[in-house]
Amino acid sequence: MNRVYFIGAGPGDPDFLTLKGARLLAGCDAVFAPPPFELTFAEHLQGKGVLVPFDYYFDELVEKIRNFLVAGNVAFLVPGDLTFYAPFQALIDLFGEQAVVVPGVGTANVASALLKKTLDLPGVCNRAIIASPRTLGDGSDAPTIGQLAAPGVTLLIYMNNIPLPQLVTQLHQGYGKSVPIAICHRLCLPGEEVVQGTLDDIVAKVGERDFFNLNSASRRPALTLVLVGETLTATVDGAWWDYRREHIWKFRDGEAE
Repeated sequence: MNRVYFIGAGPGDPDFLTLKGARLLAGCDAVFAPPPFELTFAEHLQGKGVLVPFDYYFDELVEKIRNFLVAGNVAFLVPGDLTFYAPFQALIDLFGEQAVVVPGVGTANVASALLKKTLDLPGVCNRAIIASPRTLGDGSDAPTIGQLAAPGVTLLIYMNNIPLPQLVTQLHQGYGKSVPIAICHRLCLPGEEVVQGTLDDIVAKVGERDFFNLNSASRRPALTLVLVGETLTATVDGAWWDYRREHIWKFRDGEAE
């Protein structure tokens, strides 16, 4: 039985494709990839038929996939974070056992690695919350981004559609103070830009740059991830390690090493 592989491609750098994802992609003659992944993954896509999934309505896309499945396997290169935000769930459900979901190195992982920060850091951050104003807006009783923000919370904000000054106002109200913020735009893609600051100065640092496509003719979400919280500038010393060595990791008397 030929299959449809939904392969997590993260922010678009082929170096972050997993070995499993690369192996399965190599065995597919037809690949659906969003722009500009057809360029960044060009080496992996040589000799394959490459289509943009967003060029089709759902039924048209299903027909294309089924036609390709007659001859072989089909792959989707899924941008961002496959298991958090992806528009492909209806396809995965429709194809059932024929659909295989392959995790990748997601944008959140890439961003935290780039910033060299642990997003859930004991003593600084006691929870990390992933949210998007776009999906929060789907329910009238859903909390706002500002209501999710609080001291000790690291927020990862996907697909923001709120003007930056308004977003900062909401975050200020939630945190009750100025905390660090990082805007990661087009990670691993041409035009990559990371702007770091605080809630007090980030608007001025960003200036007129339209990181969220709010002034663009395109309605597609911008490839921008926002991270907010105290952990972005926090540091820890060796006491953190030694406490865990003594109270968590160390073998107790009678335990086998």
